[in-house]
Amino acid sequence: MALLALLLWLHPIPGFSQLFPDLGGQRTGTASAQFLKIGVGARAMGMGEAFVAVANDAEALYWNPAGIARMADNAVLFAHVQWLVDVQLEHAALVYHLDPLNSLGVAVTYLHTDEMNETTELQPFGTGRKFGFGDFLVGLTYAREMTNKFSFGLTVKWMQETLAELTTRAFLFDLGTYYYTGWRSFRFAVSVTNLGANMSPGGSFRYQALDGEFVEVRDFQDFAPPIMFRIGLGGELVDTPEHRLTASVQLNHPNDNVENLNLGAEYWWHNTLALRAGLTTARAEQDVSAGFGLNLPLQITRARLDYAWTNFGRLGNVNRFSLQLLF
Repeated sequence: MALLALLLWLHPIPGFSQLFPDLGGQRTGTASAQFLKIGVGARAMGMGEAFVAVANDAEALYWNPAGIARMADNAVLFAHVQWLVDVQLEHAALVYHLDPLNSLGVAVTYLHTDEMNETTELQPFGTGRKFGFGDFLVGLTYAREMTNKFSFGLTVKWMQETLAELTTRAFLFDLGTYYYTGWRSFRFAVSVTNLGANMSPGGSFRYQALDGEFVEVRDFQDFAPPIMFRIGLGGELVDTPEHRLTASVQLNHPNDNVENLNLGAEYWWHNTLALRAGLTTARAEQDVSAGFGLNLPLQITRARLDYAWTNFGRLGNVNRFSLQLLF
């Protein structure tokens, strides 16, 4: 519990969020498909995204595909994110063990919002038309436990992003490794997500120029996907039948923003109730996270219900809910 309090106490210390210099600020806004950066899973987000080295449930399909090889059970995950400005994200995932060494995973993500009123330079109060925006992603993961200490995973993903009449489609890849260090239960992990070629939207966009003439645009600039490199270390500081305390630290290198550090902790009481806290540094808005989990021993299966809250400063708060069924 002391570590949970420490993570929340560190945030106000002057200069702590500048632990890493702003080495990549000039890269901001240089990647497309930003919905891929919205973290999935209330457990991971409750720990401040410091999850790559402790990802051992169905949430690992997003953070580190190698983690599903370390799962003891098959699992189904349902997650909901109440994102900023009335944007919603839905996520569903399935992990199935082919045998003790090989595992498969399937995940589907859908981001959506209500239709919006179209405005232009000449009609700033609206044209009378509406347009929609949405994102869709489906991924297939294979993971293998190579030894009793090392596992790896690979995900192939197909994404589609739609804005009005414009649509962007692309194939992307995730790679992950998971290694038990041999010291207590600590593990070291590395993942690279959203690898792929530059992408640009297809379709056409028609607008009225200031001189009154209509212009149709068919060629658009291409941008890279939001590639993220994560490296982390995590393990149990306390591990008894009554109490389990897990701590994790993670370094992140995005291709479109500054390098940053995540710290996270999770405390389980009698394997029934979990409390979580996390801290993210060097981000303009996102900083402190917290959450809880509850194991539910149902008659036909075991379930875990998770909730996470993340502070985004002036932008507001983000709430996440997850339900995971084990079989």
